[in-house]
Amino acid sequence: MSQSVSQFTQNAIVGEPEVVEDARPVREVATHPAWLRLKEAAVALQALQVKDGSVEQEFDRPAAASHVTAIIESIDELAPFFPHDASYLTALQRDFTRWADEGFGVPDFLDALNEFQPQQHRVDGLGHLVVFPMYTQNGSANRLVEAVLVEVIWPEFVAELEAGEYGNKLFVALRFVDFTPGYDTNSAVLFPETVAMREIPQFTWGAIFQDREAARYRRVVRAAAEITKLELPADAAAMLDDQHLTEETFVMWDIIHDRSHMRGDLPFDPFMIKQRMPFFLYSLEELRCDLTAFRESVRLERTLSALPDAELSEAQRAIRDHAHLVQYAVIFDRIFRFAITGSRVRNYDGLGGQLLFAWMHQHDVLHWTDTQLTIDWESVPDVVVALSDQINDLYWRSIDRPKVSHWLAAYEMLTQTLTPHPASNWARGLSDEILAGAPKGYTDAVLDDEFPLSMFYEALNKKMAAVIESTAGITGTTDAA
Repeated sequence: MSQSVSQFTQNAIVGEPEVVEDARPVREVATHPAWLRLKEAAVALQALQVKDGSVEQEFDRPAAASHVTAIIESIDELAPFFPHDASYLTALQRDFTRWADEGFGVPDFLDALNEFQPQQHRVDGLGHLVVFPMYTQNGSANRLVEAVLVEVIWPEFVAELEAGEYGNKLFVALRFVDFTPGYDTNSAVLFPETVAMREIPQFTWGAIFQDREAARYRRVVRAAAEITKLELPADAAAMLDDQHLTEETFVMWDIIHDRSHMRGDLPFDPFMIKQRMPFFLYSLEELRCDLTAFRESVRLERTLSALPDAELSEAQRAIRDHAHLVQYAVIFDRIFRFAITGSRVRNYDGLGGQLLFAWMHQHDVLHWTDTQLTIDWESVPDVVVALSDQINDLYWRSIDRPKVSHWLAAYEMLTQTLTPHPASNWARGLSDEILAGAPKGYTDAVLDDEFPLSMFYEALNKKMAAVIESTAGITGTTDAA
């Protein structure tokens, strides 16, 4: 989820229908010869770039210049299809021209980035052509020129949510249409801070690809339910057959999650500042925001379900119905995918999934009996909200604690539910030298896999690893079954 989207609050224009009516459907643009040339030139240029985005070898620069010319000409040809992005596409061509004229050093696309403001045009189905030298989170760590065609997901009920209690002017929900290899990966975000630029501006937007999140959710949950013999409720099963429904559910989850990073009784800036701290602190922050989305969905569902259906607007009925689905999404994505995705090296999202599973199991709403998983759905909401309460209480108490004392309290809270590694220095008790020393000593004492997988997850991981690996590069048009 985005760290930057919630970092600033800034008013934004929400669409200009008289302008966007002239835009060509982005799925038609995906077959346009100019897009195909642009993508081909970007891929060829990537082969000449080094990690920082520059073209280091002088003998590669003539070829790089040829590829950049093709990119500029393609952008110029495609620009009329994106009138809402006119100033950005003009600045983009200037940045490419300057980069080539100055000899292909470390690229600087700040001017184009400042002009790209997708949060101002949150119109369902609207397309954007995005081209930047950038790295892709959970994809490529190199700042290569990537090109992406995207489509906005912004249904009416989400617009109503955002206009009410869940305002988040910087959040953009997207669907992949086509992309260069940096996104043929696990990356499901488009963040401005990944772009190569000379200085860090005030970031004004952050985007998440809900079609990728939904597609991998559908594939992973379907497989996990079969492996664990979990009988899914009818509406949860329906999500696995409906990509569009699942995408909209993830948009609702993400917009509430994202705005939660800077709301509540928080220790100062618990996650946003790039600071070195034990990875389990990041785990608790991400889980806190997911559980906020869960508890708000419970509240919305209960509030709207208490009213006669006839008194609700169509958008309110959609909010009520999607709020119920968000609860499934948070639980299943966390316990089936997050917990066993990625390496065991400081895997903070994995730890959050482990914690949620163990909490539900130890509070008797999740059962693993006779090699079958069962869940008491009627009791789940209150039990999961109780975990949210515990994390919120930790944060509230930590306002009055020194930083390292907050770390110790967080670890103690985790160990009430999860079992740490037998060799853990933290579990044994940190030495007086570490306790009296700098925070770095505390962090250095944390094991890479401080909370190893339980026997349940070790067994599940063996059966699910290939399924999870298969979701790399998945999109909403990929068969998620």
